[in-house]
Amino acid sequence: MPDRRFEGKVALVTGASRGIGEETARRFAAAGARVVLAARTSSDLSRVAGEIVAGGGEALAVETDVTDAASVTRLFERTLAAYGRLDVAFNDAGGGHQPKPLAELSDDDFEAAISGNLRSTFLCLRLELAAMARGGGGSIVNMSSTAGIGTAPGMAGYNAAKAGVIALTRTAALEYGPAGIRVNAVAPGPIRTHRLQALPEDVRAGIVAHIPMRRLGEPADVADAVLWLSSAEAGYVNGATLPIEGGKLLGNA
Repeated sequence: MPDRRFEGKVALVTGASRGIGEETARRFAAAGARVVLAARTSSDLSRVAGEIVAGGGEALAVETDVTDAASVTRLFERTLAAYGRLDVAFNDAGGGHQPKPLAELSDDDFEAAISGNLRSTFLCLRLELAAMARGGGGSIVNMSSTAGIGTAPGMAGYNAAKAGVIALTRTAALEYGPAGIRVNAVAPGPIRTHRLQALPEDVRAGIVAHIPMRRLGEPADVADAVLWLSSAEAGYVNGATLPIEGGKLLGNA
């Protein structure tokens, strides 16, 4: 039986031009949602939206820099002009810096990590909450990381940003639960995205050796969790951070 959990819903996905964001946007569309796709790379964004429409779904591509408040405001203006409401959001866009010890981290490295992961989530989250409050409720999922729960050496800025995303998630869940808005986060471990695929094979093998399930995660593993958290099936889950990491946080395996 087809999955139509999001029939008639409007879903926004940032970072939707590739990887986890792309896979999640496709899943929302396949489950009946009208999907708004946001990312900086307009060509990839148009490709994903076009393929969703060609497959019978509905998608609106909006080129967006989620670190820029004016660009995020335009995204929400386009969304509400097109559909008049927002029911579901997945704040996926983000990035990291090159690994280096904290004392060697430059101002620019740190600011880029905070801007790309924490500030971007804040800018989207505040407008999503306002739109959903006006519409009577909704569900938001933020992208954190196992680095926000544990600690990845050499990634101080990224660790701080992803831990901040969890704090934002919990605060929003507490403040907006009474308005019928659930806010949760996912915390993926090593996922087979373009960044991980670019690593040498021996480096990837070393990562896998420390995962109890002995495999990398796939974008679909995260997308499945996001759709569940966004659906009525998780209707009493609020303020949670869900690790998706094959048991990596359990320790060295």
